[in-house]
This record gives sequence, C-alpha cells and structure tokens, in this order.
Amino acid sequence: MKVLLLINGQPPKSMPDFELYEKVYCTDGAYAHLLANKIRPDFVIGDFDSVIEEDISPFVEVIVIPDQDFTDFHKCLEVIEEHGYHEVDVYGSTGLENDHFLGNLSTALEFKNRLEITFYDDYSVFFFTENHIELEGVKNHIVSLMPFSKATKVNSEGLKWPLKDLDLKLGKRTGSRNLAIEDKVSIQYEKGELLVFVTLYSIDEEETEVDKVQTNQ
Repeated sequence: MKVLLLINGQPPKSMPDFELYEKVYCTDGAYAHLLANKIRPDFVIGDFDSVIEEDISPFVEVIVIPDQDFTDFHKCLEVIEEHGYHEVDVYGSTGLENDHFLGNLSTALEFKNRLEITFYDDYSVFFFTENHIELEGVKNHIVSLMPFSKATKVNSEGLKWPLKDLDLKLGKRTGSRNLAIEDKVSIQYEKGELLVFVTLYSIDEEETEVDKVQTNQ
C-alpha cells in the first residue's frame, strides 16, 4: 500500500481519507496541523527546529535527523524508502514560501526513479511522469504539461489542443492550461523531464472527488 506524507507548506483545507494509507508520515513542522485535526501520524521526522521533541505524543515514533544539508522533505523520503514503501502521496508541498515549493519539486525529481511521488493540494494533483502515461477520469479537467526544464517530442491524445512531436522548454514553450476532452488522456515524450498537473475540479463542476483522477504509468 501507499503512504501519506504531510510536509510544512500550506496544509490542505480538508484532510484525505487516512484509511487509504498504510502509514502516515509528517515533518516536524507539519505535526501541529495533524494534532489540530486530532490525527496521530505514525512517524514525525526532521531536525526539530519547528516543534519540541518532548511535545510529540509518546505513541508516535520520532526520527531526529539534524543534517542541514538536506530538507526535512528529503529526510522523510529517505526514511520512507528505507521502510520499504514505494508509493507516496504528499500534501502540504505548495503555498506559503514558493522557494520551498521549487525545492520540493527538485527533491521529488531526485527520487523519481526510486519512489512514485504524487503531490496534492486543494486545486490539483501533480507529479513527474515517466515517458508514457495514461490519465483516466479526467474529461473536462485542466491538464498542464510543464517541462522541468525541458522535454522533447511531446505527444498527447485526448486533449483539446493536442501536442505532436513538440519540444517544451521553460522560457520558451510549455503545455499549460490544456483541456481534457476525453475521459482518458495519453501523454508521451522522448527525453527530459515532464511535470503533469491535473485539476481536481472540472470546468463544469464546482469540484470533484480526488479518487476520480487515476494515473497509469
């Protein structure tokens, strides 16, 4: 099963269904939000510059990693990998200080070939994709394809404005704000790195359930 990780960005307005996850991890800076929602994580990880270790519930395992060469997000991913998990849903990666958000993306890219990391916020789900992916249940959702920093020969099917052997590069051309006109969308690219964003709401609905958006990589 997959695990959930809450990190210290903008916390979600509503918490996900924790029964979907084998374990719940959080950084020390995110612990207060879980506590306020009466949620007890299995592990709290970090350098503990945001919370006093003695304030953590005795029923929660504390892992102190003081190394300042890595962020608490990086430390959490290392621990999750060591615990034998492969799929991680990450909440709290966006909002607040945007340099943290870019740093989180950089860290996710570092772990791309080691963990399957999917980010969620109040508006979208996003992730680094492999060279081929199919999205299901996305009709009428906004789909953005963002190179990081470039992706070559990008092709898509099921989008209103299809891409055909298109090179995407930051500062030149991106594939942002496209629209899924089919329930299934296929995306392929040859080289580089590509971030896929899918809104959690459709353009003709106020909102939709998170589990209606599925990925098959």
